[in-house]
Amino acid sequence: MLKTLYRETKGFRLISLLTPICMVGEVIMEMIIPKLMASIIDDGVYAGNMAHIYRIGGYMVIAAVVGLVFGVLGGVFGSRASTGYARNLRRAMYRNIQTFSFANIDKYSTAGLVTRMTTDVTNIQNAYQMMLRMFVRAPTSMLVAMFMAFTINARLASIYLVAVVFLAVCLGLLIPRVTRYFQQAFRKYDDLNESVQENVSAIRVVKAYVREDYESQKFSKASGTVRDLLLRAEKIINWNAPIMQGTVYTCILLISWLGARMIVASGNTTFTTGNLMSMLTYCMNILTSLMMVSMIFVMVTMSSASMHRVAEVLDEKSSLTNGPDPVMQVPNGAVRFEHVHFRYKADGADVLSDIDLNIRSGETVGIIGGTGSAKSSLVQLLPRLYDVTQGTVSVGGIDVRDYDLETLRNAVAMVLQKNELFSGTIAENLRWGNKDATDEDLREACRQACADEFIERMPDGYDTHIEQGGTNVSGGQKQRLCIARALLKKPKILILDDSTSAVDTATDAKIRAAFAEKIPGTTVFIIAQRISSVEHADHVLVLDNGKISGYGTPADLLENNPIYQEVYNSQTQGSGDFDEKGGEH
Repeated sequence: MLKTLYRETKGFRLISLLTPICMVGEVIMEMIIPKLMASIIDDGVYAGNMAHIYRIGGYMVIAAVVGLVFGVLGGVFGSRASTGYARNLRRAMYRNIQTFSFANIDKYSTAGLVTRMTTDVTNIQNAYQMMLRMFVRAPTSMLVAMFMAFTINARLASIYLVAVVFLAVCLGLLIPRVTRYFQQAFRKYDDLNESVQENVSAIRVVKAYVREDYESQKFSKASGTVRDLLLRAEKIINWNAPIMQGTVYTCILLISWLGARMIVASGNTTFTTGNLMSMLTYCMNILTSLMMVSMIFVMVTMSSASMHRVAEVLDEKSSLTNGPDPVMQVPNGAVRFEHVHFRYKADGADVLSDIDLNIRSGETVGIIGGTGSAKSSLVQLLPRLYDVTQGTVSVGGIDVRDYDLETLRNAVAMVLQKNELFSGTIAENLRWGNKDATDEDLREACRQACADEFIERMPDGYDTHIEQGGTNVSGGQKQRLCIARALLKKPKILILDDSTSAVDTATDAKIRAAFAEKIPGTTVFIIAQRISSVEHADHVLVLDNGKISGYGTPADLLENNPIYQEVYNSQTQGSGDFDEKGGEH
């Protein structure tokens, strides 16, 4: 974990090193001042030597100014190092997430990843700055002050050793309990963020069903759990302050009482008033340093859970990688499934079982089946969004695992079941398919997807702004824009995963006719619930519970496949509830 986190300090290691150096310089200057003050009292005030007072006073001013400069530089360097480190962590996590396969992404919730990139990184940033400055300053100050105190009077200085041991034992008892509560609290942050995310993204459904009170209660429950855990941790941490203060005041009383007796007993010779003032100053330095150390431990304790969570994302490696000598060109859109089995989890059940298909390049294949029959799972194996559990999937006669991932996915265009548009203009959204596409390319793709007719009616045309998620266009318009975006890739394989469900049948027919005319060499997979969307396909695949129930031309299936027959009859006779009919099989 530490090695992973240290790797992201690159670019800020020099100022990270300069920060503790400045802190040490500040401490040295601070430790000189009490010694100079004792000299002023003993050799200046009692001796009546004004010249000595002025000279030593000048030294004290110089030491204070130099210490101030070191402190300011340490603060500046520490702030830059910690904020830069936080930037590196967020950037590294974001880049690593982009490489994740679907199997990797399934391990984390969206809310969990957001928490890691915000709250957890902020905790690490604060801890890093604290460690660069106080983690060096506090122990150094304590050790130097202890050394200076022992040079003055070892007997009195031994009081500090007892105090240090006592406080170390107290911290050792408090920290493990605090750590446990903080770890639980940060895990609950994921639930809190998930509650917010679900409410905001589904706000229309929440309002349509008048569930605002329910969502508020759910958020209150999540935030209350976080509050309770943090409150328990804070209650334990609060013991730190009275223990520290009690120890400080006890040390001051003992030093003052024993020191005063030594002054009286020696007649202000072997132990002087100046020595006592220095001892009291060093006492405050030592015990203040101990309080700083306790604060550091609290901060590190809070951030330790965050460190593990961030390192977990950074160490996560994609389950899909290129082979040693990947193929860099896809020859054609021919597809072969050879006895393919697939499951999402190693200990789960097969989602697809013994799929064996041979599809020629340029064919149009319709896929139908009831909900949960693994239609989407099947086509996700083509661009290698998941790897097969058993068997082989080939594109262009080559195993998909032998391709360069970017090359393969550029040759396969998918219009997913859940259409996503991004904030920006229509043209910017379309160029996700091909960033170098010309304006004419955009218009041609939109004509094929029958999207040009509504785009041209918009006042700004292709410069019309799309809200995040495409909330300012209808479902059918969103689907047609996503199809146009996919066509801009000029793919060898085009997958339409129930992507014309919100389009009327006439427009659906126009889109299919455009495919046959404009992209005859592209292999097209059409997942649909409507028979009209697949009845003109070269072949239709019928899936039932992850197994092939039938494969052939629509005419053949209409004669010999009971599932296809039932769906066809239910829809042509006016009842289009596929799931209700198909669910009987």
